[in-house]
Amino acid sequence: MSEDKKNKKDEALSAADLERMELLQKTNERIGKQLSISATSENLEEIDELRELIGKEFENPEEKYNIYYRGIRKLLIDYLPKGREFKEMRDVIYDKKNIFLNLGKLKSDNNGIRKSDGRMTYQPVMNEILDIIVDWVANSQNPFYLYREFYQLNEKHNYGHEKYDDSTQSVARAMLKLAEE
Repeated sequence: MSEDKKNKKDEALSAADLERMELLQKTNERIGKQLSISATSENLEEIDELRELIGKEFENPEEKYNIYYRGIRKLLIDYLPKGREFKEMRDVIYDKKNIFLNLGKLKSDNNGIRKSDGRMTYQPVMNEILDIIVDWVANSQNPFYLYREFYQLNEKHNYGHEKYDDSTQSVARAMLKLAEE
């Protein structure tokens, strides 16, 4: 008799009900883990895909520190022109660098406060700008070339440009023009 009751229950369930039940059963399945056969021991092993994915996304604070302070910052301090007469030019270059590292956040949007810290950006972003700086040090060391590279990098990512006073704005335009020559 139990079989008769079971058959009646199956008949009573519509195709939509069966589909719902199947979906509900799938929600109970374990997500992010899978079984694999070990090549060395030929045993079944459980692989936790979620832990591997999360582990790859964490950033290494020590590496980040080295990229920023021993790479980006040190190279710019060592190779950009020194002295008071070049301060405005250096500041404009630093602004372009910081716009990129802060993913487009501008000081001019918030009354001189960027509300972001380039030292805390993602490592791939730091690596991208470090590659540009290393290439600049190795090949040119012309600050106008570096400014143009940073300018184009920000343009490529559709990041804005700082709004300067007339004097600084003319320096920025002149640097871009000199880089093209």
